[in-house]
Amino acid sequence: MRTTRALSITLPIDMAEMVKDKVRSGEYASESEVIRDGLRALANQDAAVEKWLREEVVPTIKALDADPSLAVSATEARQQIWAAMDANEKERGAKDELPGGILAGSHPGSK
Repeated sequence: MRTTRALSITLPIDMAEMVKDKVRSGEYASESEVIRDGLRALANQDAAVEKWLREEVVPTIKALDADPSLAVSATEARQQIWAAMDANEKERGAKDELPGGILAGSHPGSK
């Protein structure tokens, strides 16, 4: 019995070129391997998000439902995030670019 199934997919030109480049470079033996590896990465990412939701988000929501005084205002939350960003910047010793193109130390709460 076969453990695989042939599919026909359509990709945007840039993605199709990326797949072909991976094969041309020798990183993968076939286009199918590239797609399989990408799907495995997607499955791993989905599993990580599910785990985060289950282990961190749900317990936090339950704790807030049980004791609303644990909640912080949006302003306080922003200040805590900025403080964490500043601490990370000091730890790195440089002003790196953060995800989303934000330059570390450039946020409104930075000193």
